[in-house]
Amino acid sequence: MHVFVTGATGHIGSAVVPELLSAGHQVVGLARSEAAASALKALGAEARPGDLADLDGLRQAAATADGVIHLAFNHDQMRSGNMAGAAADDLAAIRAMGEALVGSDRPLVITSGTLLLALLGPGRLGTEHDTFDGGPRIDSENAVIALAERGVRSSVVRLSPLVHSTLDHHGFAHTLINIARDTGVSAYIGDGSNRWPAVHTLDAAHLYRLALEGAPAGTRLHGVADEGVPFRDIADVIGRHLNVPVAGISPEEAGHFGFLSAFAALDNPTSNTLTQKVLDWHPEHPGLIADLDEGHYFNE
Repeated sequence: MHVFVTGATGHIGSAVVPELLSAGHQVVGLARSEAAASALKALGAEARPGDLADLDGLRQAAATADGVIHLAFNHDQMRSGNMAGAAADDLAAIRAMGEALVGSDRPLVITSGTLLLALLGPGRLGTEHDTFDGGPRIDSENAVIALAERGVRSSVVRLSPLVHSTLDHHGFAHTLINIARDTGVSAYIGDGSNRWPAVHTLDAAHLYRLALEGAPAGTRLHGVADEGVPFRDIADVIGRHLNVPVAGISPEEAGHFGFLSAFAALDNPTSNTLTQKVLDWHPEHPGLIADLDEGHYFNE
């Protein structure tokens, strides 16, 4: 299959591209720079210059591909507090690529996140059946699912907030570690019993390939291995490796977590039961706590 991948040189893309190539697919990755293009070519993939703002280029790339995996997201906007702007750019890119695939029965796999389940449906185990009317990234989910009625084999991968491995250099695990290092305390909110799901990067990459190859049209999938790791357990590991105290803080002090302040107290237990059943996907790499304990996250 000739696959167009956005975010091909990012954290998840750096595992998805080799996963696709090893399975015999051809890959064209969106490259924002010469360095990104060189990295893709070194892996054996092709590079297409451009970015998410180039909607005409995204349409053309999708139209000439046998399938699309959309991993890119404007994380800089999100970290600066402009989540709405980042989500709007994501939706525009998805609509451009989706329109190019209408009537083709070709796959379009996009990325969302499980934390949205905790924001919009708190207090229960999130499942793949959960849907919502709208909101940042939810609008992208709903737009892609709707494409199933227009001849696109569309699917959504809701990723855990903690996608971890040696390939992760800028994700939320690093953010929490850097906050603890900078403030001198590894914190959690309240009693820290709220849970975040997690998945190893290589397991996530395998899921994307399986979704591309076989996810039924209109499917929501969960990139989740650890169903829910207590936030206090995460803070404990970070504190131990950095040799800083571990402490609970009040909800009023959530600003300690910077751009994650709206998420740090969320309880986000998330099931992957349907995903495992539909795609025969079974995570096999180390869980979050074991991966953190390997120490690679703490090498400055």
